[in-house]
Amino acid sequence: MRTLVWSLFFYTGSLILVVLAAIFAPFSLGALIRITRWWSRWHRGCARVILGQQIRVEGALPSGAAFIIMKHEAMFETIDMPVLFHLPVVFAKAELFEIPLWGRLARRYGLLPIERSAGAKALRNMRASALDVMAKGRPLILFPEGTRVPHGESPSIRSGFAGLYALLGVDVTPIAVNSGALRHARWRWIRLPGTISYLVGANIPAGLPRAEAEGLAHRAINALNGPVN
Repeated sequence: MRTLVWSLFFYTGSLILVVLAAIFAPFSLGALIRITRWWSRWHRGCARVILGQQIRVEGALPSGAAFIIMKHEAMFETIDMPVLFHLPVVFAKAELFEIPLWGRLARRYGLLPIERSAGAKALRNMRASALDVMAKGRPLILFPEGTRVPHGESPSIRSGFAGLYALLGVDVTPIAVNSGALRHARWRWIRLPGTISYLVGANIPAGLPRAEAEGLAHRAINALNGPVN
């Protein structure tokens, strides 16, 4: 029942905010950014008040231009980005940009598509886009496993991380999250009360050999794979 009430409030509010974004985005990027933050705060508020979910951040989140990799277990962290960071830019699957209206708004906000089938050309495009984002002082976020992963699982990191890490030549901040632990074990659509933790790992310095960088990244983003606290 709690999840159903959450769905009613969150998605109704989301629909209203998407309509507002569609109206104002063509005329004002600033308005789109503000509405996106409202949406993220609305999402957090509904999670806290209706679902009984609290947020805990362990460690210092980076500010300004930064290259961040993050575990991806649920929809929660993707919507939570504008609250965690100032003007975050996320690499997202290219097919998501084909969604009517959402894709147009995502591009306008600054999200970057990943063309997984384009190989080296895709990496060059990602590098150019990433450097432009960081030059503007915006944090760049990548989910290196490439998709949502059930809590407790730790698949290999996709090759795109190593390629981008080598091309950018900057330090990487890894962040673990346990949002997937607050899902019903059998009926995954049911959300449970508890604490969603973000754990900021030690920076991975630029210039490491690929195997070492991937190993450090893999361990860091999976640091919360145990039971929810």
